[in-house]
Amino acid sequence: MVIIFIFRLGTPTKPVYINLIRKPLDRLVSYYYFLRHGDNFRPHLVRKKHGDKVTFDECVERGQADCDPNNMWLQVPFFCGHAAQCWKPGNRWALEQAKTNLVNHYLLVGVTEEMLDFITVLEATLPRLFKGATEHYLSSSKSHLRQTSSKKDPSEKTIETIQKSNVWKMENELYEFALEHFKFVKRKLLVREPNSMQQIFFYEKVRPK
Repeated sequence: MVIIFIFRLGTPTKPVYINLIRKPLDRLVSYYYFLRHGDNFRPHLVRKKHGDKVTFDECVERGQADCDPNNMWLQVPFFCGHAAQCWKPGNRWALEQAKTNLVNHYLLVGVTEEMLDFITVLEATLPRLFKGATEHYLSSSKSHLRQTSSKKDPSEKTIETIQKSNVWKMENELYEFALEHFKFVKRKLLVREPNSMQQIFFYEKVRPK
């Protein structure tokens, strides 16, 4: 997901880029089962792999194309850009370029596992656009609108196999980099620290059970 805001205040201005990323293996597994079972958003829509009952574990064991780790090469090239090297799976230059772009060109990149914190940071940094977003997220029944149906978590053996791939290692490195940067931003904006100069927003909200 990428959100782009362009503010028109009478003078030319750069767009504001915001994004969310997900753990690479979780993303691959979810998409694998989505193609077979769909999701709860349009449960009656027949997907292109409908009827295929091969599990992700079985797919990895057989070395089939649907679960090829190269299919995880998505978030690195997205942040890397349009250069041909960005789309070459496992390219180290692409990973470093993606990290550079993430820091230099994005106002905020969150992770799906910390969605509440992501929204709260958005409210803190762009109150004009996101005022009340945190409370809305906490109270809304559609906070997580789409969920893949009939998804089975991969076995430890499958996880170990996938994690041997250079593509997984690089995609995961980008994810960990983004997570660490997000925590840094969150800490500066939302958490009171000793001797801090100024706090924009104090993070005291806890999602109710």
